[in-house]
Amino acid sequence: MPKFELAKFGRHDRKGLVMRVPTPRTAARAALAVAASAALTVGLAGSASAATATRTITDGGTTYNLSLTAPDTASAAGQVITVTGSGYNSGQGIYVGLCVVDGVPGANKPTPCLGGQDESGSTGASHWVNNVFGGLFANSSTFGGGGTFSAQIYVKATLDDGRVCGEDVTCAIVTRADHFDTNDRKYDVHAPIIFQ
Repeated sequence: MPKFELAKFGRHDRKGLVMRVPTPRTAARAALAVAASAALTVGLAGSASAATATRTITDGGTTYNLSLTAPDTASAAGQVITVTGSGYNSGQGIYVGLCVVDGVPGANKPTPCLGGQDESGSTGASHWVNNVFGGLFANSSTFGGGGTFSAQIYVKATLDDGRVCGEDVTCAIVTRADHFDTNDRKYDVHAPIIFQ
């Protein structure tokens, strides 16, 4: 059996092997690793989750199961979010944006919306999904298969008229029929959002 030299520092186990005593520096590193791990866990748990809103409609004898998904929280100061949808009628263009909502989807037109009627696409606050004109203008696209879409929009708590979402008015990420059928309330879907 090999002999082990006993060190001057440290503790010895029953077999005479040296067990190192942790230095204050080693203990600090271990504590930092535990704290970082805990912070990462809390950070992941506290990150924004998604809100999904659904609505089943019938249009022209066809049933559509509309589904709209968006983050359920956003920065009050403003940020770009990704909104996705599925089950939409690709023959009906829609707008995607942050709007004031009053009542259940379909009861009242979601309005006003952040950025107003942004025909130039300069604010990034809305997105137009339309299979004829989508992609020809800023902040526009066409539907994917199955009536799907993915859009990035800019949102913030304070609307153009100075009212604040969550304080003065109720706001949501919405879809609604585009300007070719602006009074059609069938495509109104509201995904709630809270500004922090």
